[in-house]
Amino acid sequence: MTTEQIKTQCCIVGGGPAGMLLGHILARAGIDVVVLEKHPDFFRDFRGDTIHAQSLEILHQLGLDEDLLRLPHEKVPYLHNIIESEDMVLADYTHLKVRHPFMAVFPQWDFLAFLKSKSIGYPTFHLRMPAAVNKLVCEDNRVAGVYAETPEGTLMVRADLVVGCDGRDSTVRSLAGLTNREFGAAIDVMWWRMPRFPEDNTATTLGFNTSATLQVGGAYVRVVRPDHHQCGYFVSKHAAADMRSGPIELFRREVAELDPVFADRVETLQSWDDVPLLTVRTSRLKRWFCPGLLCIGDAAHAMSPTGGVGVNYALQDSVAAANLLVEPLRRGVPTVADLRKVQRRRNPPTAVTQLIQRIVQDHGLGPVMEGKRRGLPKSSLALLRRRWLLPRITGRMEGLGIRRENVRVNFGDEGPRGASPSTAASS
Repeated sequence: MTTEQIKTQCCIVGGGPAGMLLGHILARAGIDVVVLEKHPDFFRDFRGDTIHAQSLEILHQLGLDEDLLRLPHEKVPYLHNIIESEDMVLADYTHLKVRHPFMAVFPQWDFLAFLKSKSIGYPTFHLRMPAAVNKLVCEDNRVAGVYAETPEGTLMVRADLVVGCDGRDSTVRSLAGLTNREFGAAIDVMWWRMPRFPEDNTATTLGFNTSATLQVGGAYVRVVRPDHHQCGYFVSKHAAADMRSGPIELFRREVAELDPVFADRVETLQSWDDVPLLTVRTSRLKRWFCPGLLCIGDAAHAMSPTGGVGVNYALQDSVAAANLLVEPLRRGVPTVADLRKVQRRRNPPTAVTQLIQRIVQDHGLGPVMEGKRRGLPKSSLALLRRRWLLPRITGRMEGLGIRRENVRVNFGDEGPRGASPSTAASS
């Protein structure tokens, strides 16, 4: 039985990066927003933690960057690549013409908690968690809201627009019957943590398995966090299953060979429970919308972890959606034509990026994982050694994206960079 009914202009399903940023921008523009998050908190480990240069530029345009960068984080001006003991730069962000030419690494829960803290002061922003959406409200051949289960009972939210930001396993997308195209991915990623000591190198690194003694070929990444290292090993799907069927002691030895700095602390991996497996999927909706509903972020396109751009494409989706939908929401119910504009804006850069990711996986990571090659080909290594060429190209594509999004919403009296909820409330 429905215990509560509320009406809003925009109901956002999912309190991840896309949902929280979109909710923040809409609320600042005076749009009444309800964000529904199925979990009681933001704490989920091994989520995308990298905030790239263009995302920091967006936060600067919103007046949020300085406060965000006061939180504990790591600045990554270069992405290092360790191959055969040679330290090379894979991506160079320092030449980008933005306010913050680097990648910032935050635990995702800190970033989401930050967006929450900057949003709840606006009278038009409402966050409900936990609230698990399980049904759509459909009227007159359009989506007119959602039903969600909360600790207090069933919540019915009626909305002029529902936006699905609920991830790669999107409930909203499934309930709406939107068709998802799976492109396949032959790789999975095993993640684990290693303690961080004061003397450790703080560079975020990417390297390939070049040791003939390791059983499984793959690519290794280490992302530095304030109090630990987040490590990942990209392997083929069958190899991941084979490795996890063996003893954890064997994996410990392989970790020590992949990154010798950890040889004295691999005992912290007590069991396979300490090494979660991320199943890599790449997909994209054929149509991101139907009357009354729009999907963005992972709900519209699941990105490969290659390049670590998933969070940043989700954030840019949010900005594009806000830019294009604030005025239609102010007028009433956005039309299908309004929603189509969002897909037309964001689908091309997403498709190009996913194509590049598949090429890297099939021709770069794939042969390594299949044991056909250990490390990158000599031609690629030669390009990486020319720091003025490939690293700058890679840095621009990762740091800015294929198509840059900038905040163009009219916030009224508040102005484009006003960050005061009290000012927004009084305007």
